Amino acid sequence: MRLKLHHETRYIYDEPARGAIQILRLTPRNYAGQFIRAWRVEIDADCRLYRDEDAYGNIIHTFSIDGPLAGLRILVDGEVDVTADAGMVKGSLERFPPGYWASETALTRPDPAIRDFASDLAGQEGGDTLAFLHRLVETIFKEFTFETGATDAGTSAEQAFASKKGVCQDFAHVFIAAARARDIPARYVSGYYLRSDTTEQEAGHAWAEAYVPALGWIGFDPAHGLCTDSRYIRIAVGRDYLEAAPIRGARLGGAGEAMDVAISLHAGKSLMDQ
Repeated sequence: MRLKLHHETRYIYDEPARGAIQILRLTPRNYAGQFIRAWRVEIDADCRLYRDEDAYGNIIHTFSIDGPLAGLRILVDGEVDVTADAGMVKGSLERFPPGYWASETALTRPDPAIRDFASDLAGQEGGDTLAFLHRLVETIFKEFTFETGATDAGTSAEQAFASKKGVCQDFAHVFIAAARARDIPARYVSGYYLRSDTTEQEAGHAWAEAYVPALGWIGFDPAHGLCTDSRYIRIAVGRDYLEAAPIRGARLGGAGEAMDVAISLHAGKSLMDQ
């Protein structure tokens, strides 16, 4: 499937900012299930975008800009060919062995409640790792409520599990925490998802990948209760949201910040054919 993306993030400040610095993880890599046909990242500011890689091999762009700055616009346009392979992620750049991804973070640390939850599900599957992961993604999807505004970027897996509500970021954190509670390497993935009900979205998407020795990395999306397929564009990985966030940064001054995000994602013709 060929997916076409347009993603615009706009910041507006009530008072001009004296400056800003940001790190963008908005550029995908090729792997066996994903081929990048065209991709560009732009900002409407008089500064240079520096391209680099982070420790995980995610492509990043950084920039700093001096004010006064009344606002800022970040634009992403891309075209990607994606194939489905039962969620398996083959040929991806791997800087660390699978065991690294079993390490905890503050946002994904499993508390006793999550450990008990994972243990109960594992017991139902007789110790079969893949069966447990499928049961885990299905259970989170069925038992948790998708509710915007119920959590924020700092909400931990423990907090999201206790409330049984949140957004895709929270569902991914709970999945990761439960998998790691069973000593299964798992990681956070940021990207995009092609919805069937609309091409217009107000946010990107997040899911998880877990490592099964006989198969390798497999993508699981607890917000939709399924394995990833040709509807997903995979952008960046990390141990949690903070390490794979699409945009992170800071500003000087500029009180009263407002952010507006507009994403259009659909299956379509080549950019060259438009």
